[in-house]
Amino acid sequence: ETAGKGSENAPVFLMSEGVEAMYLTSKGKEGEEDPHAWLDVRNGIKYAENARDALIKVDPENEEAYKQNAENYIADLQELHDQAVEQFNEIPKDKRVLVTSEGAFKYFSEAYGFQAEYIWEINQENQGTPNQITRIVDIINEKAITGLFLETSIDPRSMEAVSSETDVPIMGKVFTDSLAEPGEDGDSYISMMEWNIKTIKDGLTR
Repeated sequence: ETAGKGSENAPVFLMSEGVEAMYLTSKGKEGEEDPHAWLDVRNGIKYAENARDALIKVDPENEEAYKQNAENYIADLQELHDQAVEQFNEIPKDKRVLVTSEGAFKYFSEAYGFQAEYIWEINQENQGTPNQITRIVDIINEKAITGLFLETSIDPRSMEAVSSETDVPIMGKVFTDSLAEPGEDGDSYISMMEWNIKTIKDGLTR
Protein backbone atom coordinates (compact mmCIF):
# COMPACT_ATOMS: atom_id res chain seq x y z
CA GLU A 1 0.00 0.00 0.00
CA THR A 2 2.75 2.41 0.94
CA ALA A 3 6.47 2.27 0.29
CA GLY A 4 7.35 3.68 3.69
CA LYS A 5 7.14 6.90 5.65
CA GLY A 6 8.57 10.24 4.66
CA SER A 7 9.54 13.18 6.82
CA GLU A 8 7.11 14.06 9.61
CA ASN A 9 5.35 10.71 9.06
CA ALA A 10 3.96 11.70 5.67
CA PRO A 11 2.84 8.61 3.74
CA VAL A 12 4.91 7.56 0.74
CA PHE A 13 3.17 5.72 -2.09
CA LEU A 14 4.76 3.52 -4.75
CA MET A 15 3.80 5.07 -8.09
CA SER A 16 5.24 2.17 -10.10
CA GLU A 17 2.88 -0.39 -8.58
CA GLY A 18 1.77 -2.75 -11.35
CA VAL A 19 4.58 -1.86 -13.76
CA GLU A 20 6.33 -4.93 -15.17
CA ALA A 21 10.02 -4.25 -14.60
CA MET A 22 12.78 -4.76 -17.14
CA TYR A 23 16.30 -5.48 -15.95
CA LEU A 24 19.84 -4.37 -16.66
CA THR A 25 22.33 -6.80 -18.17
CA SER A 26 25.68 -4.98 -18.12
CA LYS A 27 28.49 -6.31 -15.93
CA GLY A 28 28.00 -5.43 -12.29
CA LYS A 29 24.40 -4.33 -12.88
CA GLU A 30 22.84 -7.70 -13.69
CA GLY A 31 19.39 -8.07 -12.18
CA GLU A 32 18.95 -4.41 -11.24
CA GLU A 33 15.71 -2.83 -12.42
CA ASP A 34 15.91 -0.49 -15.38
CA PRO A 35 14.27 2.68 -14.02
CA HIS A 36 13.06 4.15 -17.34
CA ALA A 37 9.58 2.61 -17.33
CA TRP A 38 7.88 5.97 -17.99
CA LEU A 39 9.09 5.93 -21.60
CA ASP A 40 6.29 3.43 -22.29
CA VAL A 41 3.12 5.55 -22.15
CA ARG A 42 1.15 2.54 -20.90
CA ASN A 43 3.25 2.73 -17.75
CA GLY A 44 2.49 6.44 -17.54
CA ILE A 45 -1.15 5.40 -17.30
CA LYS A 46 -0.31 3.12 -14.38
CA TYR A 47 1.51 5.97 -12.63
CA ALA A 48 -1.55 8.17 -13.08
CA GLU A 49 -3.85 5.49 -11.68
CA ASN A 50 -1.58 5.00 -8.68
CA ALA A 51 -1.37 8.76 -8.08
CA ARG A 52 -5.16 9.01 -8.21
CA ASP A 53 -5.58 6.20 -5.67
CA ALA A 54 -2.93 7.67 -3.36
CA LEU A 55 -4.52 11.12 -3.39
CA ILE A 56 -7.92 9.65 -2.61
CA LYS A 57 -6.47 7.81 0.37
CA VAL A 58 -4.95 10.94 1.90
CA ASP A 59 -7.74 13.32 0.83
CA PRO A 60 -10.98 11.33 0.49
CA GLU A 61 -13.15 14.45 0.59
CA ASN A 62 -11.98 15.32 -2.93
CA GLU A 63 -12.32 11.81 -4.34
CA GLU A 64 -14.59 12.79 -7.22
CA ALA A 65 -12.26 15.56 -8.39
CA TYR A 66 -9.28 13.21 -8.36
CA LYS A 67 -11.24 10.59 -10.28
CA GLN A 68 -12.39 13.07 -12.93
CA ASN A 69 -8.95 14.61 -13.37
CA ALA A 70 -7.38 11.17 -13.64
CA GLU A 71 -9.99 10.02 -16.14
CA ASN A 72 -9.27 13.00 -18.39
CA TYR A 73 -5.50 12.64 -18.10
CA ILE A 74 -5.55 8.88 -18.69
CA ALA A 75 -7.71 9.40 -21.79
CA ASP A 76 -5.06 11.79 -23.13
CA LEU A 77 -2.32 9.25 -22.40
CA GLN A 78 -4.22 6.43 -24.08
CA GLU A 79 -4.72 8.59 -27.17
CA LEU A 80 -1.00 9.41 -27.19
CA HIS A 81 -0.06 5.72 -26.92
CA ASP A 82 -2.44 4.78 -29.74
CA GLN A 83 -1.04 7.54 -31.95
CA ALA A 84 2.50 6.33 -31.26
CA VAL A 85 1.61 2.77 -32.27
CA GLU A 86 -0.06 4.02 -35.45
CA GLN A 87 2.83 6.30 -36.43
CA PHE A 88 5.58 3.80 -35.73
CA ASN A 89 3.76 1.09 -37.67
CA GLU A 90 4.47 3.23 -40.75
CA ILE A 91 8.20 2.52 -40.30
CA PRO A 92 9.36 -0.82 -41.78
CA LYS A 93 10.23 -3.25 -39.01
CA ASP A 94 13.83 -3.62 -40.17
CA LYS A 95 14.26 0.16 -39.82
CA ARG A 96 12.93 0.30 -36.26
CA VAL A 97 16.31 0.32 -34.54
CA LEU A 98 16.71 3.08 -31.96
CA VAL A 99 20.32 4.03 -31.16
CA THR A 100 20.90 6.32 -28.17
CA SER A 101 23.79 7.07 -25.83
CA GLU A 102 22.26 5.50 -22.72
CA GLY A 103 20.15 2.34 -22.93
CA ALA A 104 17.09 4.12 -21.55
CA PHE A 105 14.66 3.12 -24.29
CA LYS A 106 14.08 -0.57 -23.54
CA TYR A 107 10.53 -0.02 -22.26
CA PHE A 108 9.79 2.34 -25.15
CA SER A 109 11.18 -0.14 -27.66
CA GLU A 110 9.20 -3.06 -26.26
CA ALA A 111 6.00 -0.99 -26.39
CA TYR A 112 6.43 0.34 -29.93
CA GLY A 113 8.22 -2.43 -31.78
CA PHE A 114 11.79 -1.14 -31.82
CA GLN A 115 15.13 -2.76 -31.18
CA ALA A 116 17.02 -0.70 -28.59
CA GLU A 117 20.76 -0.20 -29.11
CA TYR A 118 23.03 2.08 -27.11
CA ILE A 119 26.61 3.03 -26.26
CA TRP A 120 26.29 2.28 -22.53
CA GLU A 121 23.37 0.74 -20.66
CA ILE A 122 22.93 3.02 -17.64
CA ASN A 123 24.43 6.37 -16.70
CA GLN A 124 25.95 5.02 -13.49
CA GLU A 125 28.51 2.99 -15.46
CA ASN A 126 31.50 4.20 -17.48
CA GLN A 127 30.39 6.20 -20.49
CA GLY A 128 31.88 6.20 -23.96
CA THR A 129 34.73 3.76 -23.36
CA PRO A 130 36.67 2.48 -26.41
CA ASN A 131 35.03 -0.94 -26.10
CA GLN A 132 31.57 0.63 -25.93
CA ILE A 133 32.25 2.78 -28.98
CA THR A 134 33.64 -0.15 -30.98
CA ARG A 135 30.64 -2.33 -30.10
CA ILE A 136 28.01 0.21 -31.17
CA VAL A 137 29.91 1.14 -34.34
CA ASP A 138 29.92 -2.54 -35.34
CA ILE A 139 26.17 -2.78 -34.68
CA ILE A 140 25.45 0.36 -36.71
CA ASN A 141 27.46 -0.90 -39.66
CA GLU A 142 26.02 -4.42 -39.46
CA LYS A 143 22.41 -3.24 -39.34
CA ALA A 144 22.87 -0.39 -41.83
CA ILE A 145 21.36 2.07 -39.34
CA THR A 146 20.56 5.45 -40.86
CA GLY A 147 19.95 7.68 -37.84
CA LEU A 148 21.16 8.21 -34.27
CA PHE A 149 19.51 10.02 -31.36
CA LEU A 150 21.03 12.02 -28.53
CA GLU A 151 19.44 12.52 -25.12
CA THR A 152 18.95 16.08 -23.90
CA SER A 153 20.61 15.30 -20.55
CA ILE A 154 23.68 13.47 -21.93
CA ASP A 155 27.13 14.78 -22.87
CA PRO A 156 27.03 14.68 -26.68
CA ARG A 157 30.68 13.83 -27.30
CA SER A 158 30.36 10.03 -27.35
CA MET A 159 27.46 10.05 -29.80
CA GLU A 160 29.18 12.68 -31.92
CA ALA A 161 32.23 10.40 -32.09
CA VAL A 162 30.04 7.47 -33.16
CA SER A 163 28.35 9.63 -35.79
CA SER A 164 31.70 10.79 -37.13
CA GLU A 165 33.12 7.27 -37.31
CA THR A 166 30.07 5.77 -39.04
CA ASP A 167 28.95 8.76 -41.14
CA VAL A 168 25.46 8.25 -39.69
CA PRO A 169 23.83 11.54 -38.65
CA ILE A 170 22.32 12.43 -35.29
CA MET A 171 18.66 12.97 -36.19
CA GLY A 172 17.60 14.84 -33.08
CA LYS A 173 17.49 15.04 -29.32
CA VAL A 174 15.12 13.02 -27.14
CA PHE A 175 14.04 13.33 -23.52
CA THR A 176 14.75 10.62 -20.95
CA ASP A 177 15.59 11.64 -17.38
CA SER A 178 14.54 15.29 -17.32
CA LEU A 179 11.96 17.65 -18.79
CA ALA A 180 12.49 20.83 -20.78
CA GLU A 181 12.41 24.25 -19.16
CA PRO A 182 8.89 25.56 -18.43
CA GLY A 183 7.29 26.97 -21.56
CA GLU A 184 9.42 24.90 -23.93
CA ASP A 185 8.46 21.78 -25.87
CA GLY A 186 8.93 18.81 -23.56
CA ASP A 187 8.12 20.62 -20.31
CA SER A 188 5.56 18.00 -19.17
CA TYR A 189 5.27 14.23 -19.40
CA ILE A 190 2.84 14.33 -22.31
CA SER A 191 4.82 17.04 -24.08
CA MET A 192 8.13 15.17 -23.73
CA MET A 193 6.59 11.96 -25.06
CA GLU A 194 4.97 13.81 -27.97
CA TRP A 195 8.39 15.30 -28.74
CA ASN A 196 10.12 11.91 -28.56
CA ILE A 197 7.55 10.21 -30.77
CA LYS A 198 7.72 12.92 -33.43
CA THR A 199 11.52 13.19 -33.33
CA ILE A 200 12.04 9.44 -33.66
CA LYS A 201 9.37 9.01 -36.35
CA ASP A 202 10.70 11.94 -38.40
CA GLY A 203 14.32 10.89 -37.91
CA LEU A 204 13.78 7.35 -39.15
CA THR A 205 11.61 8.26 -42.14
CA ARG A 206 13.71 11.00 -43.72
